[in-house]
Amino acid sequence: MGRAKAIRVNAADALAALRARVAAAAARADRPPEQVTLLGVAKGTSTARVAEAVRAGLADVGENYLQEAAARRSELAEQLAGTGAEPPRWHFIGRLQRNKARGVAELFDAVHTLDRRELGDALERGAAAAGRTLDAFVQVNASGEAQKGGVAPEGVRALLAASAAWPHLRIAGLMAIPAASDDAERTRPAFAMLRALRDSLRPDYPALVELSMGMSGDFEVAIEEGATIIRVGTALFGPRGPA
Repeated sequence: MGRAKAIRVNAADALAALRARVAAAAARADRPPEQVTLLGVAKGTSTARVAEAVRAGLADVGENYLQEAAARRSELAEQLAGTGAEPPRWHFIGRLQRNKARGVAELFDAVHTLDRRELGDALERGAAAAGRTLDAFVQVNASGEAQKGGVAPEGVRALLAASAAWPHLRIAGLMAIPAASDDAERTRPAFAMLRALRDSLRPDYPALVELSMGMSGDFEVAIEEGATIIRVGTALFGPRGPA
């Protein structure tokens, strides 16, 4: 016998199921689910699938690569034309090189991977040239992994101080990607650390509200620990590959 074919769940049902899980996790933490923004990660997903989710109510879409995002935005606009669906807010969530900062500042509404002063300077120049203000999240290396982007927790305050020179960047919060694990509970300490770090900085930086943390395998734990934005791909769109 051949392998059973995977059943493709339509985007509206997948989104409803995901929102139910978000609401349950928020209830466990005595939080309203409206405090949690669902960011659909489009990497490896067809534009048709993303369009289906946006028509079903997905308001925020994340991309890892600038070139893919530029093509997808154009394709998505065509697929949404005449449907009455509002275009999504675009978030850059991939590791960012300085030479791509101007393009990101022009194309995206938010960037989640600001981790050094030089990158902040480049994003500021790009946003200023585009005549717009960009939401930015400081990425924190919560697990100390050398291969991951992110500023060390003890370096966040200095980076926030540098942000005074970036009038076109709105530092909205912190972001982290814990060490990968098959056990979602093992990510809890990293999420709790990020929340405590945010809370310790807010007296001096009151605009530092958001916590971008949690992905498909651990977003419920992240919500319990205070996540305000969860970055979800496979739990919403299904396995990466053709839709």
